[in-house]
Amino acid sequence: METDNQQTETPLTLGQWIGFFSMAVGVFMAVLDIQVVASSLQEIQAGLSATKDEIAWVQTSYLIAEVIIIPLSGWLGRVFSTRYLYVISAGGFTLASLLCAFAWNLPSMIVFRCLQGFLGGAMIPMTFTVIFILFPPRLQPAMTIVLGLIVTMAPTIGPVLGGFLTETYNWQLLFLINIIPGIIVCMMVWKYLDIDQPDWALLQKIDFVGIALIAVFLGSMQFVLEEGVRKQWFEDHLIVALTIVAVVSGIVMLIWELKNPHPIIDLYAFRNINFAVGCGYSFVLGVGLYTIIYLTPIYLSSVKGLNSLQIGYYLMVVGVFQLLSAFIAGPLEKKMDLRWMLCLGFGLFALGSWMNGGLTAESGYWEFFWPQAIRGGALMLCFLPINTLALGLLPVEEIKNASGLYNLMRNLGGAIGLAVANTQMIYLTKAHYARLRDSVTATSYQAQEMLEGLTASMQQMNLPDPDLAALKQITGLALREAEVMTFNNLFQVIAVIFLASLAIAPFLKKVDGEKAAMIHE
Repeated sequence: METDNQQTETPLTLGQWIGFFSMAVGVFMAVLDIQVVASSLQEIQAGLSATKDEIAWVQTSYLIAEVIIIPLSGWLGRVFSTRYLYVISAGGFTLASLLCAFAWNLPSMIVFRCLQGFLGGAMIPMTFTVIFILFPPRLQPAMTIVLGLIVTMAPTIGPVLGGFLTETYNWQLLFLINIIPGIIVCMMVWKYLDIDQPDWALLQKIDFVGIALIAVFLGSMQFVLEEGVRKQWFEDHLIVALTIVAVVSGIVMLIWELKNPHPIIDLYAFRNINFAVGCGYSFVLGVGLYTIIYLTPIYLSSVKGLNSLQIGYYLMVVGVFQLLSAFIAGPLEKKMDLRWMLCLGFGLFALGSWMNGGLTAESGYWEFFWPQAIRGGALMLCFLPINTLALGLLPVEEIKNASGLYNLMRNLGGAIGLAVANTQMIYLTKAHYARLRDSVTATSYQAQEMLEGLTASMQQMNLPDPDLAALKQITGLALREAEVMTFNNLFQVIAVIFLASLAIAPFLKKVDGEKAAMIHE
């Protein structure tokens, strides 16, 4: 069977290769944009005369719009075709980037960021879809590795690039760097990637109710997850109201989409066990990937006092080892059951996270190096088997829709992981600080000895109130140690989540090249 498939396999043209890699560049732009903006929010805040709470909407608006469009990308791809929709998406993202660079105040920036997220959000799921439509089964794992590298290396490069551009030039350049690559991507995809035809008949059966329910459900949920921490969660009336809206609209959406003969998203894809379990692993990977990328820079900035450029050098370790692991993951996939490969990847990611849970305030570059190296090496061992196991057994006509749902799960995992991490950072830091404060008493020999030593140092500096200055220094040290303990706890929790997720691996069915080829014929 394998020989027959190889004999009837149509080789890809040079144009198709150019078209695919142009799509990959577009994905890199979309993911990179989130990170470079995140690293320079303070400068954008100053430029737009916004408060610290208000400027968070520059990111929140983008993410809310993006998470709404991702599950709709499958239906839109069937209506407009891959080529039309991708060019519209990449072109809209590029135009919105230009508008963002010329935003004159915060409201205009929020509107333009919404447009950027909504128009550009379809690029990632569409590119994953093309892997399973354009390439034969034997090349799908390699192309998944390539795209996985691109998606996960962008957050590694983002902080360095964002910090450099902002410090050297200005924050507007963060958006202007998208213009020329965006135009080139649109031209290359339009010219070289014509792999399917539009199905305009679907426009006569538009599921307006489904679209509205999805937008309300995902938009409300993303808002609650993004803003909940800043607004003290259910102490805020708006958060309570939107939580109720999200729950009700989510339930109604599920019922509507399951009963509608022409749903905007086909939830019946979850009947496939591999796809359902694969989406679960995609969710867990989103929790680990986005949460650690978020926590590590905060730790390095808050505890170590590093700037954005120095933080970028720390984070680059993950990207470098991820790149190196790609040369191992490809050959390994051909010799190893993908289910065991997934367990190896998730196990190594858990190990790297657990090692990060033993940090101290004095931990330097090398204490971060090995945990990040292990996690970076594990990422390709996670991405490759999840993509193939989840999507490899689906019929081609279902992949567009399924890819949108699959990518949505990763984004939701990241959003929920970040919301929980933010909440726990506040709670755990207060709890650890309270315990440390209780241990610093008049009867504690170590505390009194440290206080006397600090007071003597302050007296030598001729400070007006050396006792108060020494007490403030001890308070600062206690707060710092509380932060370190909090970050260690969060890294350990992520490790436990990854290990626990391996319990559902036995439910996966084996996927190999021959079986996937038979399904896709």
